Amino acid sequence: MSIIPIAYHHDRLHLLDQRRLPTVEVWLAYEDYREVADAIRTMVVRGAPAIGIAAAYGAALGAREIDAADYAAFRCAFDEICDLLAATRPTAVNLFWALQRMQACAEAHHHLPLPALKQRLLDEAHAIAREDLAMNRTMGRHGAPLLPERGRILTHCNAGALATGGYGTALGVIRAAAEAGRIAMVYADETRPFLQGSRLTAWELMRDRIPVTLICDNMAGYLMSRGEIDAVIVGADRIAANGDTANKIGTYPVAVLAREHDLPFYVAAPTSTIDLSLPDGSQIPIEERQPLEVTHSGDTQVAPDGVAVRNPAFDVTPARLITAIITERGVVQGDYRTGLRALFDV
Repeated sequence: MSIIPIAYHHDRLHLLDQRRLPTVEVWLAYEDYREVADAIRTMVVRGAPAIGIAAAYGAALGAREIDAADYAAFRCAFDEICDLLAATRPTAVNLFWALQRMQACAEAHHHLPLPALKQRLLDEAHAIAREDLAMNRTMGRHGAPLLPERGRILTHCNAGALATGGYGTALGVIRAAAEAGRIAMVYADETRPFLQGSRLTAWELMRDRIPVTLICDNMAGYLMSRGEIDAVIVGADRIAANGDTANKIGTYPVAVLAREHDLPFYVAAPTSTIDLSLPDGSQIPIEERQPLEVTHSGDTQVAPDGVAVRNPAFDVTPARLITAIITERGVVQGDYRTGLRALFDV
């Protein structure tokens, strides 16, 4: 596993600029939480777990700037920083989970002198990053046996090292299966309009020497009908209490195609992606992004001036189309409402 997209050293947060991949590898350095918020909003960093990690570091950078006389004043300023970071993207629940964890850390250590509290918050951000990598590896071990021997696996968007603190969720399962010699081929959907599959997933897998074939989003059904795909695995940005899952736009039709062709459809995500406060997927907020992502491919215009555009960044796959949900705490199948809740009772 060769890719860690988020690093913190010399008092700066460093992010691999995912907008420039696959042709250029550029690292950007951040010292200000406002800049981190903009990096999340503009997709320098993307993928639900990676967004959460970046936000945690952003909160720690913001805490460093606070000049307060006491904890009450510090906490008021810190909550404003967390609110600004939380407003960047609405769908990925890991963002809110990470910021709530940072706020809980501040509360738990309110008795410390403020310099020590600020250091404790940075330590918490480090812990979130370390734990994410460990969870992804554990997820991979849980999920790899579910994939067929010498399987030809379809994945949509990028749920790999670039979307996490390293290793990946869906691609983490694929990586673990590849390490065990179980992967014959990975088919990567291009994932319009932001092209996370063609730009990021294909780049990751080629870099780690895992066999990959890029296809357009509208080719999946054809390959399934020819018996060229054995299973589908994707990540998630939010999973409701009943198992309904929000993931990158285009995931839902892939799930429908998988059901039509009797193929297993797996979701891999950490428990931080599960939102038990939402009863079902209809309650998941869906981000609408700017029309330019649809009307242009890079700097090239591909649609007529003035055309009306819809650009929802995510869709929701109903739980009934999901074969299993793979987490770091185990695999849930069947009764998702009971099974997902049980993950939090351990």
